[in-house]
Amino acid sequence: MLVRIAEALERIAPPPAPAPDFSAADAFVWAPEPDRLIPVPRVNRVEMGLLVGIDRSRDTLMENTLRFARGLPANNALLWGARGMGKSSLVKAAHARANAETGTLRLIEIHREDIPSIGRLLGLLRDQGLRFLVFCDDLSFDKDDSHYKSLKAVLDGGIAGRPANVLFYATSNRRHLMPRDMIENERSTAINPSEATEEKVSLSDRFGLWLGFHPCTQDEFLAMIRGYCDHFGIDIDDARLRAEAVEWRQSRGAMSGRVAWQFVQDLAGREGVPLDL
Repeated sequence: MLVRIAEALERIAPPPAPAPDFSAADAFVWAPEPDRLIPVPRVNRVEMGLLVGIDRSRDTLMENTLRFARGLPANNALLWGARGMGKSSLVKAAHARANAETGTLRLIEIHREDIPSIGRLLGLLRDQGLRFLVFCDDLSFDKDDSHYKSLKAVLDGGIAGRPANVLFYATSNRRHLMPRDMIENERSTAINPSEATEEKVSLSDRFGLWLGFHPCTQDEFLAMIRGYCDHFGIDIDDARLRAEAVEWRQSRGAMSGRVAWQFVQDLAGREGVPLDL
């Protein structure tokens, strides 16, 4: 009877997941339960040259990424700051340029809610003959969210450690990945306030590279739009571009790289110019 039960369970159990085929694409999305890496045939990215107003962050991240792709030591990176200023676009553009040079760098996107499974992901990537850039966009943690502890151990401090062929990049609007009131509440209610605060902010300390992104000026905003127009062949004179772009950003109540791109999409549609990234 026990043998029959065991055989029945084997028949209904799902087959083991096939080994990842890293030649299928340059980028993948991690999907747990069942654990698998989904190839992304075409990454949604913009060219590095179209990212305006973030020169220092661009150069620093590009140098770090190239070192890693060449097999040299590099740091995990946290890109934090103003929304819509090209944090995730920079990561994807840096991967594209580094992979074009070496051909051995794969981009793996992991969603914030899947962070508890990151240990299993690193197990799949360990000892592979490639370099992997694990990327989490809009990483942050709220009150009573303990997922950050899984990430802390993986980045730095776990007994296994981060594999030498894996680097972790994250973007966030928060420098310490947690809301300020959450950190302050921990400080006010803890027996030892300093220890409670250090527990919450120690995750960001695992990133050796912090890159801050700040709101752009109007001149930078207009330069972004002009760069897009020149790249895609949208014929518009400076006076009209300035008038329409300023009106657009006033109607949105914001000024950033994302707002600039949204204006360009609207302008290209009105002018009948296709946008092929």
